Amino acid sequence: MIFVHTKDEKFSEKFSELLERAKVDIEQVSGIVSGIISEIKSEKNSALKRHIAKFDNWEPQEDSDLKIDTALMKEAYENLDEKLKSALHLAYDRIRIYHEKQLPKSWFNTEDNGTILGQKVTPVDSAGLYIPGGKAAYPSSLLMNVIPAQVAGVEKIVVTTPTPENEPNALLLAACHLCGVTEVYKVGGASAIAAMAYGTQSIPKVDVITGPGNIFVATAKKMVFGEVNIDMIAGPSEIGVLADESADAHHLAIDMLSQAEHDEMASSILVTPSLSLAKEVEKEIELWLQKLPREEIARKSIQKRGAIIVTNDMDEALSLMNEIAPEHLEVVTQNPWELLPSIKHAGAIFLGRNTPEAIGDYVAGPNHTLPTGGTAKFYSPLGVENFMKKSSIIAFSQKGINEIGESCAILANTEGLTAHEQSVRVRLK
Repeated sequence: MIFVHTKDEKFSEKFSELLERAKVDIEQVSGIVSGIISEIKSEKNSALKRHIAKFDNWEPQEDSDLKIDTALMKEAYENLDEKLKSALHLAYDRIRIYHEKQLPKSWFNTEDNGTILGQKVTPVDSAGLYIPGGKAAYPSSLLMNVIPAQVAGVEKIVVTTPTPENEPNALLLAACHLCGVTEVYKVGGASAIAAMAYGTQSIPKVDVITGPGNIFVATAKKMVFGEVNIDMIAGPSEIGVLADESADAHHLAIDMLSQAEHDEMASSILVTPSLSLAKEVEKEIELWLQKLPREEIARKSIQKRGAIIVTNDMDEALSLMNEIAPEHLEVVTQNPWELLPSIKHAGAIFLGRNTPEAIGDYVAGPNHTLPTGGTAKFYSPLGVENFMKKSSIIAFSQKGINEIGESCAILANTEGLTAHEQSVRVRLK
């Protein structure tokens, strides 16, 4: 793990490397992903089956083997432990309530001359939702993607998820049943993204693809953008922690590891003006690592992508964290709300000692599909609007076009577009 003070001679060099984390990753796998996409485009289901055999270690014999039977989803739901079922319902309800507040509305405005301008908001016809399932299964990600699509009013929802050894995760199946999802396909990685972008004999082409995933998934989404819309480039998980001397090192260490255990490429970054806290967190991370079932993954992540940065003061810490623009940002200070106005870039912001990032992954309500790799500078969390599109509404009255048509004609004439000019002039009275 990088442990560095901003006063150190090589700090700028090390910090620059940290900011380039996503760019380097995508460059390393772009050739592989491009090849996978090309195979899916040309060979469709044949390539899908071959990729599943290679990456998930089972061989689909028929096209029908790719799809999960809804009866299995219902059975998985019915067999859930009651406490687990209750927790799943709690998450579903809170996520739905939060996203219903995001629903945009169409609007119209009538001017004094009778001209009507407005905006019509409609859902896309179809959405493809990618749910990770390689190193771990994520039913929570299913809820986070399906619910905003349903709130938006999307009619056709397609889910893809990797299924190693052809053994679907029971809780994921139960979550599918709870959400009323009926089209779930056992394919993951870049292959799944390509299948939803271009269509195969089994998997339909969709209008928008959403969902988190590893670097291969993120790179594939970037490559198919334009053929379909996407939510964002959501790559390996990351957490930024902004803390002062009042923070509990024991808590911060496990919070950082909560992201490290996702993936060897996940990033966990603490920025603090307190040297004593920084040293204590470093010690606590090692103690926590020894207790984790996913120690091997978390340790590799912390060693390769972990960082503790000590600053001169909190203002400098804030400036650095805004440059990092983390997916998740915990603010664990004496008065976290005072710092909120100075935080410009973060996917989700967790304020205070009692708000660990993990609460946002499951039951808080806001979406946990978030921009990574610094893209929080221009991307937002997944939401209802990702599954909707807007059409401008324009309806001029005779009085309205008489009032401003001449100006329009002049501008068209200036650009040398005579047909534009005359299409307005013939309507003027």
